[in-house]
Amino acid sequence: MTIESLPGSSGYLDLFPERRMSYFSNTYVLRLTVIAGIGGMLFGYDTGVISGALLYIKDEFEVVNQSSFLQETIVSMALVGAIIGAASGGWINDAYGRKKATLIADVVFTVGSVVMAAAPDPYIIILGRFLVGLGVGVASVTAPVYIAEASPSEVRGALVSTNVLMITGGQFLSYLVNLAFTEVSGTWRWMLGVAAVPAVVQFCFMLCMPESPRWLFMKDDKDKAIMVLAKIYDIARLEDEIDHLSASSEEDRQKQNNIRYLDVFKSKEIRLAFLAGAGLQAFQQFTGINTVMYYSPTIVQMAGFSSNQIALLLSLIIAAMNAAGSILGIYLIDHFGRKKLALSSLTGVIVSLAILAGAFFGQSSDSSNSFYGWLAVLGLALYICFFSPGMGPVPWTVNSEVYPEAYRGICSGMAATVNWVSNLIVAQTFLSLASAVGTGPTFLILGGVAVAAVVFVILFVPETKGLTFVEVEQVWKQRAWGSSYNTESLLEQGNETP
Repeated sequence: MTIESLPGSSGYLDLFPERRMSYFSNTYVLRLTVIAGIGGMLFGYDTGVISGALLYIKDEFEVVNQSSFLQETIVSMALVGAIIGAASGGWINDAYGRKKATLIADVVFTVGSVVMAAAPDPYIIILGRFLVGLGVGVASVTAPVYIAEASPSEVRGALVSTNVLMITGGQFLSYLVNLAFTEVSGTWRWMLGVAAVPAVVQFCFMLCMPESPRWLFMKDDKDKAIMVLAKIYDIARLEDEIDHLSASSEEDRQKQNNIRYLDVFKSKEIRLAFLAGAGLQAFQQFTGINTVMYYSPTIVQMAGFSSNQIALLLSLIIAAMNAAGSILGIYLIDHFGRKKLALSSLTGVIVSLAILAGAFFGQSSDSSNSFYGWLAVLGLALYICFFSPGMGPVPWTVNSEVYPEAYRGICSGMAATVNWVSNLIVAQTFLSLASAVGTGPTFLILGGVAVAAVVFVILFVPETKGLTFVEVEQVWKQRAWGSSYNTESLLEQGNETP
């Protein structure tokens, strides 16, 4: 049997495209994806809600209003918690399973939300933000891995990208909630406290969901694993999946008992996989998505609109565009491929950042000309349109599928930690950099980082569209040790035009 005829390959999928549609019509798979994806919604809501809540926190606590350090700490403490949560999330996933990791994240997130809503002073708010960050960090590791391990390879990219849609949807929801509670007594308490609702909902639903079948296989609980797989695959495909898991589970089980963080760097193929995954996570942040989102009100003011209502409307529009781009990414990632989608996305990001830089250069020399303001708005819109379908979902999807089962939890956690650390670095340095060298040069620097990201993707990221987990492992072995693993056909398939 050739690799093109394997059920997990894109060649098989091209011959039988109805198979992809049958998985999308599988209500069990979709239900599992949506419930797990609520973790992404928590991620998105928490990152978006604080911008509105902070305005009212400053009104209630004069000490916060007078201290930029306290304001920065309230915002960034969730990032600190997320870094720790992501770093420990990989171990929690491997030790206790994807389901229990999700339940733990929900409990911690709910406690943090309640603490913030009831906080008598800003220091308790900071504690609550840290707890919420811990929950978000664990969820950011768990949700993509859980979805990927319960997804058929034909639609794995699309289903994992649904988690990114939930993130952007959570951001959009946070802006709506901010708007809804502006005239309500206890404004910021409602904004921060209502985040507990989706966490409680996910906790209740997750109690009825199964553990990841791949994790169960690795823990030698094959009967339960097969029961879960039987709800996902038809009989013919089920036998293939069981054979694949049986072939690799014993080796993975022996490895996992002794794996430590440093072991990731001792194996050449794992080292290459982690380089690709962690590199994508870092470039996702260093190409400036959060800085562009943060700077959007200033860009609108450049266009001649200065009211807070217009700024709020812009936030809603940008969040909606981000969510719409994520929906497009769900379709493209399994049709266009991870690598091509990332390269196309980065190319558009480079053009968009060049437009933004040019607009700020022009505005600094002729501030009375509104043309540069509108040019900046165009650059902002193009940036979101290019980033959200590609560099939004691709890093999370790639990280959910490029590691062997025994390393998947720990490597995904380490890569997510890279994402959160990069996020924190960008958030803490952007305004200082813009003040030191100017906004135009700052966007040029981000554009230079995006060019470096293109080179990185070309050199280090293989195409994994349509490949099973076993086939992806063989790709890394071939990259690490050459053609002795006889996987040239896999690499050729990964680079084929769909």
